[in-house]
Amino acid sequence: MRSKKLVLLAAGVGVSLAMTACGANQETPSGGSGQTQATGAGGIKVGVILPETATSARWEGFDKPMIEAAMKAEGLSPDIQNAQGDVQKFSTLADGMISQGVKVLVIAAINSEVGAAVAAKAKARGIPTIDYDRLNLGGSSEYYVSFDNVKVGELQGQGLATALKDKAGAQVIEIEGAPTDNNATLFYNGQQKVLKPLYDSGALKLVRSQPIDGWDNQKGGVTFEQILTANGGKVDGVVAANDGLAGAVITVLRKNGLNGKVPVTGQDATPDGLMAVLRGDQYMTVFKPIKAEAQGAAKLAAALAKGDTAAADKIASGSTDDTKSGRKVKSLLLEPKLTTKDGVKEVVSEGYVKATEICTGDLAAVCTQLGIS
Repeated sequence: MRSKKLVLLAAGVGVSLAMTACGANQETPSGGSGQTQATGAGGIKVGVILPETATSARWEGFDKPMIEAAMKAEGLSPDIQNAQGDVQKFSTLADGMISQGVKVLVIAAINSEVGAAVAAKAKARGIPTIDYDRLNLGGSSEYYVSFDNVKVGELQGQGLATALKDKAGAQVIEIEGAPTDNNATLFYNGQQKVLKPLYDSGALKLVRSQPIDGWDNQKGGVTFEQILTANGGKVDGVVAANDGLAGAVITVLRKNGLNGKVPVTGQDATPDGLMAVLRGDQYMTVFKPIKAEAQGAAKLAAALAKGDTAAADKIASGSTDDTKSGRKVKSLLLEPKLTTKDGVKEVVSEGYVKATEICTGDLAAVCTQLGIS
């Protein structure tokens, strides 16, 4: 599903991503509709379209403010919009940005079909497109900025395998992401690198694996409950592809008196996900330093806006295989981190969430014990 040529956060890519706009991520994340135009005075116009707000808190809570800060630090004037899960709206937003003459378009598409269509329109107008976080299969974007998503899945698999290592034959249910999202496929592939040998050996037993259309948390919860009921209420571990789906799974486990007894995976290190980890309802999440992703996209956009493809190629020095078109996409891929209860302090220390957001009520004492402040 991917090229072996990855460029990781620790690798030299000819650009420092670690501290660019280091204070900027302290801006208060914006909520609401996500349609606020974030433009600076006098900078080169860049359009950014994010996919939705319903299934993950990351897009408005992390990506939007961090992209805005990083792009302004590069002298760009970002117009950041959110399609709210509406494919037609995504296309309309792109049309508007293209007609307004943005120099670069950065898209985290709802699905590959709309992403590829938007990239084709931009290309016809001579506007370079960067696939942000999600690769649009069959598209024409020449650049891709994301995390090593197979590695994300591997970390989820490793987390669950560790949690169940002393329970031979443990029964596992997998609640996966949207089948139309290439990232969901990559997460699954990574999980199976770890878990399939355990299923094959009988160390673990797979009850069922089910993708969830649109990453819909409500559907995820209903689907998990149906699988659990059909299995006689028995489950020992759950692969949930992100923190939103993990939360839906935990709600069902709580109804059945199983929360805190059944390890659940996740990803994105959202405030709700981290609180579930601290509470013991969720075994782990995957922390993806989104500030580095935002900074990488901003530096790449700045180079492309100036027509400096040599600089852009130096930043995106890896490659990812587009399995639909057979082409290789120039890529900057960053390293994710497995985060259990003991790792929550690092997420807070790096400014992705505030202690006041997660150390509330019954979790205040837990945070004190872990040195989170």
